[in-house]
This record gives sequence, structure tokens and C-alpha cells, in this order.
Amino acid sequence: MQDQIDIIKGMVNSYLNDSKEGKKQLVEWFLNSVMEEEANIQVNSLPYWRKDDRKGYRNGSRKRTLKTSDGELELKKPQIREFPFQTKVFEKYSGVEKALDSVILESYIQGVSTMDVMNVVRSLGVENISATYVSSLASEPGINVKSFMEKTIDKEIKFLYIDATYFKVREEGTYRNKALYVCIGIDNEGMEEILSCRLYDSETEIEWEIFFDDLKERGLKGVEMVISDGHKGIQGAVERSFLGASWQYCHIHFMRNLNKLIPKKKQLSIMQIVKQALENETLLPYVQDILVKEGLNKASDMFDRYYPSLYNYKAYNEANHRILKTANVIERLNLEFKRRTKKIAAFPSEQSLLRLAVIIMMDINEEWLTGRKYINMEVD
Repeated sequence: MQDQIDIIKGMVNSYLNDSKEGKKQLVEWFLNSVMEEEANIQVNSLPYWRKDDRKGYRNGSRKRTLKTSDGELELKKPQIREFPFQTKVFEKYSGVEKALDSVILESYIQGVSTMDVMNVVRSLGVENISATYVSSLASEPGINVKSFMEKTIDKEIKFLYIDATYFKVREEGTYRNKALYVCIGIDNEGMEEILSCRLYDSETEIEWEIFFDDLKERGLKGVEMVISDGHKGIQGAVERSFLGASWQYCHIHFMRNLNKLIPKKKQLSIMQIVKQALENETLLPYVQDILVKEGLNKASDMFDRYYPSLYNYKAYNEANHRILKTANVIERLNLEFKRRTKKIAAFPSEQSLLRLAVIIMMDINEEWLTGRKYINMEVD
């Protein structure tokens, strides 16, 4: 306790001597303390305590920076061994600044003059906004989006996870659903990276091919397997775009779609057998016999149609089967998109959606860059 008091006294003295730097130190200390408490709550224990009901164990911390009006803060984000640490610090603390920037930016994009934007901002009680800041803010996100989407892919990508998720976007006075295509690549060292995103009107084979062509023009090569859901058009696009590569139908999506073809009263018993067959290919004839016997011909046909794409993951080491047979990594990315946009009923433009998506993806990539490998390539 005395150590904490001494630390605070030191920061107060620093503030009295240099108010700007001292305030920065105080804010850093406060936000680090908030994250420490968040970590304690999430693992249900204080550090080094022995408790039977603790939910996890601390695993050190990772340095993160946060840009604020007080300067760039250097924070220590706690890590938890059993599950990802969640914090509200980054989104909450910078929320006011982000909201203000959003008001400025959207007004500028919608054609409001620089001087009018400055007047609006002043009406909110902010006086120190210059015309140069307004212009730079309006152009900077566009540059970030453009640079992210055109960044050269300079290393071989062995596995590619792809998916699309839908958002409402205003277009020509009406709101329409737009498909945000995203892909995650796993390089030859096992590190994951979000490679790109694009907006299309829907999911079609042609649009997936266009998406893949763009990735290849940026340098994508070395793809051995593509993992995704079973949306119409993906399989054909993969076969034409990545000659020699295989397509793995995500087992979770396959079981969801197969389940729709089975009566509710039979779902539990049949899906248990299906799950075993997806692990053990020799059980497939047994499953087919059951489906035919139960009169579930559509389910049997679905198994026949996608059979070659259900076991491609087995070409790799068993230690990586769990990761390669599902698209969980990209599902988590989509959930993060939805979490961060749940209060946005619709986006005012395609550019506003892409800008937010890219900001989220760049933030996640920064986490992954300093994290552990997603796949252990040494066992393959």
C-alpha cells in the first residue's frame, strides 16, 4: 500500500513540475490499474492467490499504445492463459475523442464546408479545432483504408480462411444489405493476419473470384487450402482461383446446414453420429445407411455432394486438425465486427463501413503480431 502511495506522490510532483508529462503519467497509471482490476474480475482471483473457483491464470502483460489528447500513452494490457483478456479501456477512454472525430469526419464527407464543420464543433464546446485538422482528419482514414486494402502480401500464405458478413448501408437514399468479404491468412510460420476486406452487393461465384484476383495481384501465393462455410459459389471460385489447392468445408457450418434437413425429433441422435463420422471417415457408409433408412434422402445427398471437401484437413498433422476443420478464427472476427457495430443501425456510406472495418482489423492484426502462433507449423 505504501508503495502505491509513493508512486502517486511521485506522479503528483511530476505534474507540478511538468503538468503535461505529469498528467500523462497519472492517466497511464490509472488506466493500467483499471485493466489490472478487470483482469482480477475475469479470472476471479487476485494475483498469486490460490482459489478453487478461479477461472484462469495471469500470463504477464503485453505493451499497447493509446493515442489521446494527452499524447501517446504506453499501457500494459494483461494476458490470461485460458482465454482472451477483455477490456473497456481502449474503447471507453477514447470514446469522446472518437465521437468528436466522427462528427467532424462525417460532416466533411457529406459535403459540409470546413468552416461550417468548425462552427458545429465549436457549438459542442470545443474551441481549438483548426481548418487543417478538419481536412487532415477527413483524408487520413481514406488513406488508411486504401493502404490496408492495397498492402503488398510479401510472404507465402499456406491456409486461407474466408467469409462474408452483412451490414446495412445507405445507397442512393435507401438502405441495402451489403456483404463485407474478409479473409485471414496463415503464413508458413503459423502466424495469422487479416489480409483484406471488400464490399459487394451479395455473395456470388464471380465476386469471390474478383476478391481472390485482387489478393493475387497484391502478391498472394502458396495457398494450399481454403477454409470457409458452404455458401454457393465459394467452392467453384476456389477451384478456379487457386489451382492445386483444396477447399475445406467448415464442419460447424456443414452440421448446421445438414441439421436443417433432419426432423427435430431425430436431430440429436443423428447429429451425434454425423459428428463422429466427420472425425472418422470410415463411419461414413454407416451414417449414409442410417440417413437412407430414416428416409432423409436430402441429407444423404448433401453428404455425397460435399464428401470430398469434408476431410481435406486430414492431409495435415493431427495436432492441427481442430483448427483446420473449422472457420472459428474468422467467425470470431465477424462477432467482433457485430459487437463493435451493434449500436449502428445502418452506415451512412460504404466508405464509413470500410473505414470502421479496417480500423478494427488493423487493431486485431496488431494484437496477433505480438501474440503466439495460431498454428504450430513445426508438426507438419
